Amino acid sequence: MTCSAGPCLSGVSAAYGSDVSRTREPRTAAQQGFLLGAAAYAMWGLFPLYWTLLEPAGALEILAHRVCWSLVTMVALTLLLRRTPQLRAILRDRRVLLLLTAAAVVIAFNWGGFIYGVNAGRVVEVSLGYFINPLVTVLLGVLVLGERLRPVQWAAIALAGLAVVVLTVDYGHPPWVAVLLAGSFGTYGLMKKKADVGAVESLTFETVVLVPLALGYLVWLGVAGRSTFGSEGGGHAALLVSTGLITAVPLICFGAAATRVSMTTIGLLQYLAPTLQFALGLIVFGEQMTPVKWVGFGLVWVALVVFTVETLQHRREQLRMSAEAAAV
Repeated sequence: MTCSAGPCLSGVSAAYGSDVSRTREPRTAAQQGFLLGAAAYAMWGLFPLYWTLLEPAGALEILAHRVCWSLVTMVALTLLLRRTPQLRAILRDRRVLLLLTAAAVVIAFNWGGFIYGVNAGRVVEVSLGYFINPLVTVLLGVLVLGERLRPVQWAAIALAGLAVVVLTVDYGHPPWVAVLLAGSFGTYGLMKKKADVGAVESLTFETVVLVPLALGYLVWLGVAGRSTFGSEGGGHAALLVSTGLITAVPLICFGAAATRVSMTTIGLLQYLAPTLQFALGLIVFGEQMTPVKWVGFGLVWVALVVFTVETLQHRREQLRMSAEAAAV
């Protein structure tokens, strides 16, 4: 079907003798934002299914390809969306330059940790990292930005800390993949907040920073005869090339959602990704959950419920007070 939505609806209206546009209201910006946000987090949640398709490539090779092909995709997006002036502005601001360079290093660890966790059969632990990420982000705000937490928020963070201790006992070591993912993504978000630049141009710059090392590693793999890019068939090569799109599409959806819905909605939607990852770990990848692991995850979920409910209640109270002040 090659027609746009408008002509298609007109054709249906003519066929049935009615005006469809009158019976079907267009989606509001908030509804569009919700759907776009849900799509972004759903794609991130389903990522484990994609990364396993890239075997037998190792985690570092996949990461290197993701960086290189993401650069190609992001440069195309920067040109298409006419964000070149904003990209040049990054190069002129030394403070932003340093922040985004550090962010590039941090997100490389995050991407690499995620790919490693999935390919090592630790998808459930990957989901744990993104479950505790909101709490880690809040804690970083306290430690780095000097923000103050309310008592219930401290209680939620304490519960999450207890959960990590419980899971450490079960694993026999700290859940390093989860800690790496939560810590790196929280730090990345903090740096991006301080840099305060657009998502497209910032990710373009970050991939520019990373691509020399990534490309050098891929060349070395090729020379050493250890690259899977040309040895596993055209389908495998196409999947590696598609890592750029896989990186960009959820980001675009998220960016579009963030401008249409409240941060409260985005905050609630973010739990969709680890929930899907957790379900995939249990149902698709067949990972086992011991009773102690259930206790640990249960503590995390209780902490998130406490944190989310308290945050929503506080926001409603602030809005009520603002409305009363405006009325006076």
